[in-house]
Amino acid sequence: MGISDLHAMQLDSGGNSVSLEKVIGRGMPSAAALPSTEIEQFYQAVSNFVHTFDFKTGDTVVFLADKLLDQRVISAITGLAAAHGIKPIMVMTHTTNMMEIPEDVKPILEKATFVVSTWFCSAWHPYCIALRRDKGQRWVKITFFRNLDLLHSEQARFPTELVGELVRATAARFPRGKDIVLKFTDTRGSDLTIPLTARMVDKNLSTNRWKGEVLATSPGAYVHYLPTHGPNLYEPGPMLDDLNTIVKTSGTIYPQWAVGFEPFSERIGVRFENNAIVEVSGQSPDAAILREMLIGGVLIELGCGFNPKWPRHLIYPAGSNSPGSLHFGIDLLKPADYIKKKMPLWEEPPVHVDLCTFDTTVDAGENRLITAGFLDALKDKAVVDMAARYGEPVDLLENWPD
Repeated sequence: MGISDLHAMQLDSGGNSVSLEKVIGRGMPSAAALPSTEIEQFYQAVSNFVHTFDFKTGDTVVFLADKLLDQRVISAITGLAAAHGIKPIMVMTHTTNMMEIPEDVKPILEKATFVVSTWFCSAWHPYCIALRRDKGQRWVKITFFRNLDLLHSEQARFPTELVGELVRATAARFPRGKDIVLKFTDTRGSDLTIPLTARMVDKNLSTNRWKGEVLATSPGAYVHYLPTHGPNLYEPGPMLDDLNTIVKTSGTIYPQWAVGFEPFSERIGVRFENNAIVEVSGQSPDAAILREMLIGGVLIELGCGFNPKWPRHLIYPAGSNSPGSLHFGIDLLKPADYIKKKMPLWEEPPVHVDLCTFDTTVDAGENRLITAGFLDALKDKAVVDMAARYGEPVDLLENWPD
């Protein structure tokens, strides 16, 4: 170490030199929160909670739960229901990884007007979708609310309405009335394209989540609580008239991370043809594991985060939900032993893998959605104006927790 390096570690002050280690942090405010501030923040989260679970007197509430769910979460939700004179019906299983609604549960579920669920099939299974579409059931999926202590988190108290405004602002950036290409690029060399017809775009954006409906208020609603996981940029289920249609997704992504792994130290390429993975490049142990898992897998959702206070680099259990971060949800040809060993109690089944990026640029036709991992709608006037109702817009929208 040279003299200049030693000098750089000192602060000259009044004829003396002070070690920088002694003064680190003295230019920053205290990180300690006052009890009164913590109480105020907690009740912001409680307000979001109450408004999301929009129980009505006369509702029939069915709770699809699992044994690993924090029992305090169940008590909080059923207590809120009890305040409306509602006694929820509880269906408890041993796992969240329910791929079907059991036949003996269907008669119970079909009587519901409001469903709270941890079960995996809730989001995508045709039976569950039909209950929302045909019976107007309102569903809240609580993948991101498995511990009551989350009510004390930044993402829980972020204004729910503002999440909806961000979603609507992003939806408005999609060109309408014409076929487009979704294009994904980054500095590592990713270049993935997904061709979308005008009808596919219209069908996707017509869903309640793309309308920015983040509360379970309207008939047929399906929302997430905590309000973190936004609607998907690409999702065959709501987009396609025939699920057997092959979308000609093609190109390569270089993910930075995947749920169940450490961040990748190697540039690992995942190449798609006709929406199926045909090649995984790389020499590292992670690349070898992914190659065995992913070849033949298909892209079934491409999710974007919409909650600016979700920890940016928290990708468990289902990809980062910070705005502009992406998770590429892959359904595998067969259950992965790696996932069974690494995440035996994962909330998702071992036939699914989420690949994550934090710096992707996304274009929808000629319109920009995300620039280098920054959701462009964060700068929209309507979003900033709404944020100003709740606090300082830059802090709320762009001061992302790690």
